[in-house]
Amino acid sequence: MIALIDCNSFYASCEQVFRPDLIGKPVVVLSNNDGCVIAANSEAKALTQIPMFEPVFKIKDQLVKNGVTFFSSNYTLYGEMSDRVMRILKEFSPLVEIYSIDESFIDLSGMEYQDLRAYGIEMKERIFKYTGLPVGVGIAPTKVLAKLANRRAKKQKEHEHVYVIDSEAKRIETLQWAKIKDVWGIGKKHAQRIQETGRNSAFDFTQLPLSWVRKQMTVVGERTWRELNGESCLALERLPKPKKAIGTAKSFGKKLEKLALIEEACSYYINEVSEVLRNQNCCANYLQVFLQTNYHSERDKQYNNSITVTLEVPTNNTFILNAEGKKALHKIFKPGYRYKKVGVCLSGIVPKEYVQTTLFTTTDEKAGLMEAFDFINQKFGKTTLAPALMDTRKIKEWELIKEERSPRYTTQWKELLTIV
Repeated sequence: MIALIDCNSFYASCEQVFRPDLIGKPVVVLSNNDGCVIAANSEAKALTQIPMFEPVFKIKDQLVKNGVTFFSSNYTLYGEMSDRVMRILKEFSPLVEIYSIDESFIDLSGMEYQDLRAYGIEMKERIFKYTGLPVGVGIAPTKVLAKLANRRAKKQKEHEHVYVIDSEAKRIETLQWAKIKDVWGIGKKHAQRIQETGRNSAFDFTQLPLSWVRKQMTVVGERTWRELNGESCLALERLPKPKKAIGTAKSFGKKLEKLALIEEACSYYINEVSEVLRNQNCCANYLQVFLQTNYHSERDKQYNNSITVTLEVPTNNTFILNAEGKKALHKIFKPGYRYKKVGVCLSGIVPKEYVQTTLFTTTDEKAGLMEAFDFINQKFGKTTLAPALMDTRKIKEWELIKEERSPRYTTQWKELLTIV
């Protein structure tokens, strides 16, 4: 058996944990630069005049009028709260596959004859007790069925956020309840193709001939069909797959014309992605830097460009990457434009132990320096140590707009929750 644990309205719930006065009230979270609504709790979703992904400036009056509390994205807080949930899940199973920031599959093999509903309730209650986050638990023989069980647990109140598919009758009942578009792994186009045959439920889909599914939906559709029929085809992953590319690109809080400020932003992003690269014990062969203006602006001149640097030896050293990134940025920067975004991407990623050097070079002799660099930053906070190019005193001149960001309660000493 497999369980899928999914945090309810995760971003909004993280905010409510430290603001209990907002329990039962509408809460939304905004995208980068406070651009649009990207997450909402059930109370906010019930307000139909507040559509998701709508620019905030268009609906701010409605938010205020309806008493909606809105927060800027606080990814540091969300990431740390997610890590707490995942650590709790490891108390219930040695095999936890982290599917996303708010979802995980866990292996319950050998527990088929246990009271799985009681086990699911115990998971839900322990997570809420230790973190304050509400979750839904779906348990079933396969991943796709566990997804549907989780959906049913959250949609139907009588299940109290825990639902177990442990019989053929429950499997068929759930498939008849679920719509085609609710099935994990069936996209919009495939759902439309299935509905054109007169099938509208997940159960109807399982009654299609396997030959039709294989022809129209390839091997991916076949796996989904088999999983819905109770045949496990998608194994749990014991270790996350190494990323094939690691990148970041964020819009500036305001348009920039000075190269020096864009250099600082570029260095900041290189610092971020190189740390991720070191965490997965890999090195990169290529560094891409790109720069662009705001293509939505009608009055600004438009320009965008990118450049990819082939590194002499694959590396994850922040200082080497910063030096290469600075040279690359100088090649594509043109004065006279108001830039909206700079971005970096590391690709050609290989495990650190497989790095191939040249005849005249050796492996990174400063690996110990980077280990100390990461240790200090993890212990005392992000950017405690930083490359000189990344002038942390000037970050506010180009960083994202986040006027409504909550404190980083769990990771910054200066922002700890104060109880009066």
